[in-house]
Amino acid sequence: MRRVLGVRGAVVVGLAAMLGAGVFAVWAPAARAAGVALLVGLLVAAVVAWANATSTAQLAAALPVAGGAYAFGRARLGPWWGFAAGWGFVVGKTASCAAMAMTFAAYLAPQAWRRPVAVAAVVVLVLVANRGITRTATVAAALLGLVLVGLAVVVSAGASASSWPPLTTGTTGTTGTTSVRGVLESAGLLFFAFAGYARVATLGEEVRDPARTIPRAVTTAWAIAVAVYALVALAVLATLGAQGAADSTAPLADVVAAAGWDWARPVVGLAAAAASLGALLALVAGLGRTAMAMAREGDLPRPLAAVDERHGVPARAQLVLGALVVALVLVADVRAAIGFSSFGVLTYYLVANLAAWRQPSHERRWPRGVQVLGAVGCATLALNLPGTAVTGGLVVLAVGVVGRAVALRRARQTEHAG
Repeated sequence: MRRVLGVRGAVVVGLAAMLGAGVFAVWAPAARAAGVALLVGLLVAAVVAWANATSTAQLAAALPVAGGAYAFGRARLGPWWGFAAGWGFVVGKTASCAAMAMTFAAYLAPQAWRRPVAVAAVVVLVLVANRGITRTATVAAALLGLVLVGLAVVVSAGASASSWPPLTTGTTGTTGTTSVRGVLESAGLLFFAFAGYARVATLGEEVRDPARTIPRAVTTAWAIAVAVYALVALAVLATLGAQGAADSTAPLADVVAAAGWDWARPVVGLAAAAASLGALLALVAGLGRTAMAMAREGDLPRPLAAVDERHGVPARAQLVLGALVVALVLVADVRAAIGFSSFGVLTYYLVANLAAWRQPSHERRWPRGVQVLGAVGCATLALNLPGTAVTGGLVVLAVGVVGRAVALRRARQTEHAG
């Protein structure tokens, strides 16, 4: 693959993934879990994300190959660890792609047209991704610009509302108390806001000077995302209060309405649609490269390992994944199907932290204590997810492990028979 992406392009791809539809919707469930203490949850999520980001950057600088934690897990822990990370990521994020497409359609299309519009969005973005990583970064930058404008409007509206006292009220979750579990649940929800930095690592074969570019891009994208989420959280809580945020179905639109900025509601809607598309585009790129890396090792069908000679991208893998996403959009209730995605992402980063902990001293950029913090954080957040998400994640992981075991057994039998 071609090393054509610099720091700026890598940051854009990471931010497009982090500032997705979640920044427009996560505040309601986070407020229901922890009230105003969601700010503590945001801090916990940011710290865990930082530990994961540094582990990912350290690994990617030493192993600048496509596949992210799948490739890192195989190299430092063994094939089964790598498979667990890659399988959870591919299956979970394929469902997330369908959810992002449907979210985009929900903002722009009437109910009867939402599935066709979502399908069209998937098709267009897969075609963009197949034109090369520089084209992907250019489109992601345009979408990211729209998102940042929309979020700036929300923060400005919240500041102009002059209702900062609600920040001191509604301090409990919907259970009437702010428990440690409530804060951790909000952190688990908010953590996924920062998970997009993994998209940078999956592009390991396409960045220039990876030992320098990847760590800078990952940490820069993380820092910008933390600042943006903190400002938006303050605007939501100051304008709506914790209870108002918990009861809202569209918190950011309600912020501008509460400030009397009704003209800005379409701006927020457009920004949310752009965020969904940006996250979808970044996911297509990351999934394609992870699937390609898995196919190289035989953990997915080997034809998916093909790289388009003209554009230097895993076009076949991206087309197949795009077809799967379209099928999900057409036949599945993706909102109910993606609960296991959260569990899969935390498994992915748990493997990344363990792999970074195993790196030799000459590859290390941060002490091992950072990787311990990341691994413990991932495990803690995973266990505090809603029970359905944990159960669904374990089932998906078990299906993959059993399938790989059966495939390996058949391969050995064929080899012995030959």
